[in-house]
Amino acid sequence: MTTSIISASDPCYSETQTQKGDRHPYCTLVWRRDQLLVKPLGNLKQPYLPVLDDEQLLVECLKHSSVKLVRIDPKLGEAKLNLWANACEQASKPIYLRINSGKNYRISENSLLKTFKRLGDRIVALLFLLVISPIALGLALLMQLSSSEPILEREWHVGERGRLFRGFKFRTTALSKKTGLHNLPLILNVVRGEMSLTGPRCWTLAEALELSAKEQQQLNQLPGVVGSWQVEQAESNQLILDSVNSFEL
Repeated sequence: MTTSIISASDPCYSETQTQKGDRHPYCTLVWRRDQLLVKPLGNLKQPYLPVLDDEQLLVECLKHSSVKLVRIDPKLGEAKLNLWANACEQASKPIYLRINSGKNYRISENSLLKTFKRLGDRIVALLFLLVISPIALGLALLMQLSSSEPILEREWHVGERGRLFRGFKFRTTALSKKTGLHNLPLILNVVRGEMSLTGPRCWTLAEALELSAKEQQQLNQLPGVVGSWQVEQAESNQLILDSVNSFEL
């Protein structure tokens, strides 16, 4: 059943607006068991809702709704996904990409083992944070002295089962990019349970949208810091090698 998160009693809703000119709803909202599915526009007509184009209004509507989580189709594009992700973050509602689970990526690991593994990851991550804290603080200080820009970047990443979360990284500089030190804050995501110490690459939202439907199946797994670090370093080294080869030619 298709419905809106906006009801007649909602304080941020006045009355249903009809479509004007070339203004059309960019998506279809479907309510399923306390979940809100945000899908590309289909055959089912839906009146234009201005709230869906205004982040702050959307935040207020999500806060006043009974929606427990949002699932959004990646086909809607990066701009709309960022809008919904930002709104859900402010409204304290989890948001997931709608992806195909795929037989090869269904979770077969025992739930108890998973719990112990995540607990172990968090303990090791906390100990690692204590060890590297002098390095991290020194790097943060250098960044603060060299620029007035924020020290940390908080880009949207895709976690287990497509859940979107903010990945913490130091602002990329020539030094941190070369050594991979800008990835150190990802340990905070391990402590928060959004990543594992080891596992497949953690894709940013922009990168995940470039994957094929089959490749997106890997987004069902819990991503790892080591896997992401290795892939990023390999790509960086390959880029440097390609640049050197181009220069020699």
